[in-house]
Amino acid sequence: MTLTVLVARDFRRLWIGSSISLIGDGMTLVALSWLVLNGPGGVGALSLLAACYTAPVLAGGLAVGPLLDRFDKRHVLAADSLIRGVAVATVPLTAVLGGVPGWLPFVVAALHGLLKMVPMAGVPAAIPDLVEPDALDKANALESLAYAVSGIVGYALAGTLIEAIGAVNVLALDAASYLCFAVAALLVRTPLRPHATPETGRSRLGHLLRDRALVRTTLAFMAFNIAEGALVLVAGPWLAKDQVPGGPATLALLLSALSVGELVGGFLAGLWKPGVSRMRAIGLAQLVAAAGFLALLAVPQRWVLAAGFLLIGAAGVVMTIWAQSLRMELIPPALRGRAFSVLRTLMQATPPVGAAAVAPLLAGGNLTLTAVLMAALAGMPALLLLLPRG
Repeated sequence: MTLTVLVARDFRRLWIGSSISLIGDGMTLVALSWLVLNGPGGVGALSLLAACYTAPVLAGGLAVGPLLDRFDKRHVLAADSLIRGVAVATVPLTAVLGGVPGWLPFVVAALHGLLKMVPMAGVPAAIPDLVEPDALDKANALESLAYAVSGIVGYALAGTLIEAIGAVNVLALDAASYLCFAVAALLVRTPLRPHATPETGRSRLGHLLRDRALVRTTLAFMAFNIAEGALVLVAGPWLAKDQVPGGPATLALLLSALSVGELVGGFLAGLWKPGVSRMRAIGLAQLVAAAGFLALLAVPQRWVLAAGFLLIGAAGVVMTIWAQSLRMELIPPALRGRAFSVLRTLMQATPPVGAAAVAPLLAGGNLTLTAVLMAALAGMPALLLLLPRG
């Protein structure tokens, strides 16, 4: 079973701490959004908050890699958690001292975005040092499950607690969640110090990023994330508002189906070893996920749409887990921090591209072309993964 990898004490500690912190991430997003929404800028200020969350990711993502390869990853992860925890705590602290400045939520969001890639690159860079090689799929499955579950739990908790104790007090709880991750990282006993780096380390990193398997999987995932970004950020809300009965309840159903699919996919990838090469298995899983986008052609049948969202979530997570294990096998230990930060930053930067691409099509009511375009974007690059490796 996937959970058997938790017998590895240090991986268990890191995973639990990371999962608690991810719940805090979800709560922070909702609480800051609620504060801004009820501030003087209203709905218009939410776009600025979103920009503060996303724009700094690229700069931060490219900067954290060298830190992860130069210093003990335990200390980098703990420092990141403490900095973000203190930043979030400034909101309830200023509230107690007299009032939250209008600019503060945006600064907190920007700092969060700047440091977002530290755990996103640091945790996978640490996993190979904490589990046996044959347990990589299970460990990566648990990391994906943590993202899926913590998002659901974090958003739900924030929605409930904001009504009960207010957004400011929710942020105080969020700050404590980051402290939990810092403590968990420091309790890891296995040294996560830098591995010996050869004098040609920089050139080796450039050579590594020209590795065909890494290039193919990265390009395939960037294309898939463009399609998924279009689906989640634009197509899903548009369908729920204008095309399918149910309104907000329909949007909740579709996004819940995506999350349930991610949970199912996480368990499947941790339990099932593909009978073909890892690259071919990733490509086949991506083709299955791409087929889910064609469910949009079944509008207004919302349960067919939900099945498509579920398929995209399940197959998408399966290919993500297998691809992460492949990268861990290919990337030398001394280069993991830089490689994971660069690769994950590239893949995280693509969803807004999809949103921008399909918005004009849907504004013109062209749902068929939108569905076919998303399926093609998600599936065609998978053919690169099915080519003979060489």
